[in-house]
Amino acid sequence: MKIAGLDIPDKVRSFYIESGISELYPPQIKAVEAGLLENRNLLAAVPTASGKTMIAELAMLKSIFEGGKCLYIVPLRALASEKFQRFKEFESIGVRAGISSGDFDSRDEWLAKTDIIVATSEKTDSLIRNGTAWMNDITVVVVDEIHLLDSPDRGPTLEVTIARLMQMNPDAQIIGLSATVGNAKDMAQWLDASLVESEWRPIELKEGVYFGSAIKFPDSQRIIEEKYPDDLLNLAADTINEGAQCLIFESSRRNAEGSAKRIGQKLGKMLDSQNLEELNVLAEQMLDTGETEITKKLSDCIRGGAAFHHAGLLSEQRKLIEDGFRKNMIKVLSSTPTLASGLNLPARRVIIRGFKRYDPNYGMVPIPVLEYKQMAGRAGRPGLDPYGESVLVVRSYDEMNLLLEQYVLSSAEDIWSKLGSENALRTHILSAVSTGVVRSREELMDFLERTFFAHQQDTWRLAAVVDDVLIFLKNNKMLVDSSDGLYPTRLGEVVSKLYIDPLSASIIVDGLRNLDTVNVTELTCLHLIYKTPDMRRLFLRSNDYSWLGDFVSQHSDQFVHPPSSSSADYEWFLSEVKTAMVLLDWISEIKEDDITSKFNIGPGDIRAQADNAEWLMHSTARISAHLESNYTSFINGLVERISYGASSELLPIIKIKGIGRVRARKLYNAGYKDIEAIRQAGYEIIAKIIGPKVAANTLRQLGVDINSDEVKNYKMKNTGNQNILEF
Repeated sequence: MKIAGLDIPDKVRSFYIESGISELYPPQIKAVEAGLLENRNLLAAVPTASGKTMIAELAMLKSIFEGGKCLYIVPLRALASEKFQRFKEFESIGVRAGISSGDFDSRDEWLAKTDIIVATSEKTDSLIRNGTAWMNDITVVVVDEIHLLDSPDRGPTLEVTIARLMQMNPDAQIIGLSATVGNAKDMAQWLDASLVESEWRPIELKEGVYFGSAIKFPDSQRIIEEKYPDDLLNLAADTINEGAQCLIFESSRRNAEGSAKRIGQKLGKMLDSQNLEELNVLAEQMLDTGETEITKKLSDCIRGGAAFHHAGLLSEQRKLIEDGFRKNMIKVLSSTPTLASGLNLPARRVIIRGFKRYDPNYGMVPIPVLEYKQMAGRAGRPGLDPYGESVLVVRSYDEMNLLLEQYVLSSAEDIWSKLGSENALRTHILSAVSTGVVRSREELMDFLERTFFAHQQDTWRLAAVVDDVLIFLKNNKMLVDSSDGLYPTRLGEVVSKLYIDPLSASIIVDGLRNLDTVNVTELTCLHLIYKTPDMRRLFLRSNDYSWLGDFVSQHSDQFVHPPSSSSADYEWFLSEVKTAMVLLDWISEIKEDDITSKFNIGPGDIRAQADNAEWLMHSTARISAHLESNYTSFINGLVERISYGASSELLPIIKIKGIGRVRARKLYNAGYKDIEAIRQAGYEIIAKIIGPKVAANTLRQLGVDINSDEVKNYKMKNTGNQNILEF
């Protein structure tokens, strides 16, 4: 089927044809035939790289040119940025794209002027809770990675958000984009959607298992030359010899870093001088992102044509790696499995090392077939590779045959709703009452009938859980059950709009009411938010118990309700304290490298903890103001300190763009403690403290006229006295 023959606006047709796309892929043809362009709901359960995004684009663009507005829901912020960049390309035909990435209590009303809004499911949920007006104007809802309904973490929010959108906008077209799953028909029935299923891919995918120098495929095998005593090195070398790239999935960060290091040390000699020169430039750019040990390790790997990728890295580091891999500079990328469900980074060969993952409840468990298929599906770059190849590395002959059957020759499992627990329902029941969607238990049960859970199971299974949640919300003064029905209290409204778990709110309320009984410090407030289920805590290591125990003893007067060392909760308490100490060091301006070494985490983990803690501390400040607590001002100050990672004395100057905690401290120690002092100091003085380039940018922000000759003259006079990276 040709683009030219589609019932779409002329501008849209021309856009695709001028982009080099003149014909549809088979799954796209099926989607059109199933009513995609006739406003019918549709579920596309097809493999990676088979044109799912374009299915959504065609429906969205047709609707926009008919006066519609579209919402594109993704599971991850990184994926939101990737899709936003793609949709910005439609500006050439007059389509405006926006991304909703503000705070969870913001409405992002400015997005009313855009045509396509990209948001995570959590952000979409918060926009609904906060009464965002433009949500009622949505005509097409696209849910990317809709199979994540099966996720215990993200699934319940995604499920309730879809149900709310279908209720709010009954005439909106719903398009679900899914991996191939066992019960796609169930999902399609829930969405009242036409189902498009296909195994078609634009290039062939060969799936096999590797053992004893051979890749065994279901119908053949391929011998790999054994140059090294390391299977991974041999597979990577074979890939590079073919002029291709490979993507390695490891079960842990440590393994991802280790394999990238080994490959970078050995295989750099296989690259040509031009490639090595490009890699050296990229390695220097990586060093500019920070002075931590992990940054140096990553830079060294890059010089050898390899890199690792995981959540412990800073976002700018991950972006450099992704761009380097897309541009074919980096030949081997070793990653944790999170990359498989996120960014579009295909490679000729995907190597999956280890088929088990650590589960905190069950130890090492085999990965689901769906997760394996998601990783394997990253193999092969359409238009660049003749085929894609996924290789599951095994340790024995018996394991080879077992895993060939268990993964390569198997289909993905059914997906199941994860909504049926008190933890999952607390926040969504409060939201449903706070926004006026329901006013009684009966209406609440009727609303839950719209969920995927209700489609799969009888809702009577939820009844007892719903009753327990309602009792909890009433006991904690977030709901009242009057003669007129269920209504939120002012506290309940605040908690719902803040987008935090009501259990977190109850813990915060209790903590705030008991602050007068302790010596209130930064540690007190940080520990309070780490007691909540909204914050992720660090695991304890064997050597943590002793020093943490000593620390707790020395600061025992600063904790609200500390358990005794013999209590069953004591180990959990130590984990809370340990994680709070990461943020305590962060706001005390301890060097990032010292923090990462002390707690065995990456710089990206510090930023992730800071982002979450900033939001929970902001929520604590809002609840504190509601309770008219005397500590609101102190808590508000902590919000800013967490945001910038600095002491309170630096706050007047650290907000200047490009300054950061290290340069702000240098300026403060040199006597420039506020914006006016910096403005009056003059270019040469500030340049000596924080470098000429940053000084020029800083002073221009403050309204000081700095001309390029002044910067050039300073550099000429001071070359040799400054760190070259400051220029």
